[in-house]
Amino acid sequence: MFAKHQPGKPAQKNYPRVCSAATLSGILLDFGADRTQSAINQFISLARQDGLLRLYIATHSTPHLKEWRIGQPTTAHAMPIQQLPGHLVNQIAAGEVVERPASVVKELVENSLDSGARAITIDIVAGGQKLVRVRDDGSGIAKDEIHLALSRHATSKITSLDDLQAVASLGFRGEALPSIASVAHLTLSSRRADSAWQVTADNGVISDPVPVAHPVGTTIEVLDLFYNTPARKKFLRTERTEFNHIEKWIRRLALARPDVAFTMTHNRRPVLQLTAATDDDARLARISKICGEAFASQALFINRETDAIALSGWIGLPTYNRSQADMQYWFVNGRSITDKTLAHAVRHAYRDVLFHGRYPAYVLHLTMDPKIVDANAHPAKHEVRFRDARSVHGVVSQAIEFALRDTRPGGHQLRPLQTTVIGSRLIQQSSMPLSTSGGMTSAVAEAMSGYQALTEIPMTERALPESADVPPLGFAVAQLGGIYILAENADGLVVIDMHAAHERIVYEKLKASFADSKIVRQPLLVPMPVSVSEAEAARAEESAALFARVGMTVDRSGPTSLLIREIPALLKQGDAEALLRDMLSDLQEADVSNQIEDTCDEILATMACHGSIRANRSLTIPEMNALLREMETTERADQCNHGRPTWTTISLADLDRLFLRGQ
Repeated sequence: MFAKHQPGKPAQKNYPRVCSAATLSGILLDFGADRTQSAINQFISLARQDGLLRLYIATHSTPHLKEWRIGQPTTAHAMPIQQLPGHLVNQIAAGEVVERPASVVKELVENSLDSGARAITIDIVAGGQKLVRVRDDGSGIAKDEIHLALSRHATSKITSLDDLQAVASLGFRGEALPSIASVAHLTLSSRRADSAWQVTADNGVISDPVPVAHPVGTTIEVLDLFYNTPARKKFLRTERTEFNHIEKWIRRLALARPDVAFTMTHNRRPVLQLTAATDDDARLARISKICGEAFASQALFINRETDAIALSGWIGLPTYNRSQADMQYWFVNGRSITDKTLAHAVRHAYRDVLFHGRYPAYVLHLTMDPKIVDANAHPAKHEVRFRDARSVHGVVSQAIEFALRDTRPGGHQLRPLQTTVIGSRLIQQSSMPLSTSGGMTSAVAEAMSGYQALTEIPMTERALPESADVPPLGFAVAQLGGIYILAENADGLVVIDMHAAHERIVYEKLKASFADSKIVRQPLLVPMPVSVSEAEAARAEESAALFARVGMTVDRSGPTSLLIREIPALLKQGDAEALLRDMLSDLQEADVSNQIEDTCDEILATMACHGSIRANRSLTIPEMNALLREMETTERADQCNHGRPTWTTISLADLDRLFLRGQ
């Protein structure tokens, strides 16, 4: 029973639970004279509110009222189980594989790479909606296999379950070409050895091979994408947007395979031309062309292997950061992927060198045994699944952290620069080449004597030996505004934020001291109950060893409840429940959690901030130089623990340009 709709005061009226078209017409009269879609929706809304479970309407004279179903269909309307036609199967598969023209380009280029191509040309017309053509110089396809290439689940990549569990190629399912051919006009031309052949596919019908003139390799043309599925075509964006998606994938594939040359045109105009890179300089040049010269000039190369997992590539310096995660490229065994575990590992490695709300930039390749990574985890192969995600997370995080340690003045320097000693005194800066005779004013003479008194070292003892190396930060000259230290090095002027620099020095010392000592646990007088979901409770129970390793004791006390019994003593004033929930969230997302470590680091960072030199404190020249020398030996000293830069430099050439010297 539900209310009859009338303006103002609705009346009560009984309607049958199963209605014919005629009965529906009468019901709709209660809603007004016009039987519009909105009136029907309003009627159904009221039906739902009053508990009407099922409403079946037979054929009606109005076209859009052929059949409405709410709830479960009856057996009278059930269709028999039957085998779908092959062409319909391919179109259903195309819904997963072929999302837009960029999907077509990705699948075709990956096939070219699997064929051993060393040069690939991509021609696009109208953002890929009119034409996608991919040509390569790979191994080609034989005549007796070219028809199979357009058949569903036909592939040369795998032959057994063992091959599937250790996939090393980009493609392996044999779905892409038949799926594309089911929603577009496709022409495949290929040459192997002495003969070239061509087949076409139109609406699921594949032609017989015919001879064609073609160089060694393969060309695939895809015309009028989604011509036979207008509903799919309707969802495509503008030509420019669709081409941007294509260009994004080509750049990703070009980063994955720097040894392959790529050429791309759009509407017959060249937009990308990349030569094959055969050495490190050429690979960096490709990085520069795709990611920008700014990234290439501020990137660190890493190449590290641990436990048969190799990580190589370029990571941006913390000073080169982005407002969004738009320059983060991961390649696992040559496959471009996105992965939460890997993203979390990088984020953890940059945790205390990156300014809040900023994102790192990187191009990283992960190489491992194909047997320990599942490439068949996503319909479009955009994701992978690791057999031991925690191990992969640890290798990636540690490798990047190790590289970031050298982000300090002088960088990559294994041993700190030693300050030359004369007797028991430190060598100071040489004096300014000013005459002490009549040419010097009394004001300058007073300033010079003031500097001498400040350093408490005679001017004659301050000259550096000619053979002495100048440290990366040079030697302090003065203090500016009670905040900055001005120094001179071999390149020019150096400006140091003394509070930020000293904060990093103190922070690294506190971290080293904390890491060397055993984690002290603080038992709770009354165990803290925490209500969680069943999945979270099970995850906490499985991860008991991980909690114990970081100083927490967490027991499962029920299907959806946990008890916190011990926490790290350093965090005794913190919110233990929030910490546990954050750890469980990390475990669900990346199968690993660094919440304890990160929270401890935050406390140490606060301690370092309060224990470092404050602004407006006057330092002597020796104190300034001592601070500079410590910066040169402190890991990650280019940034404070909040991610702010600690120093910058202005070269002599920049100063010359500023004062128009040599113009």
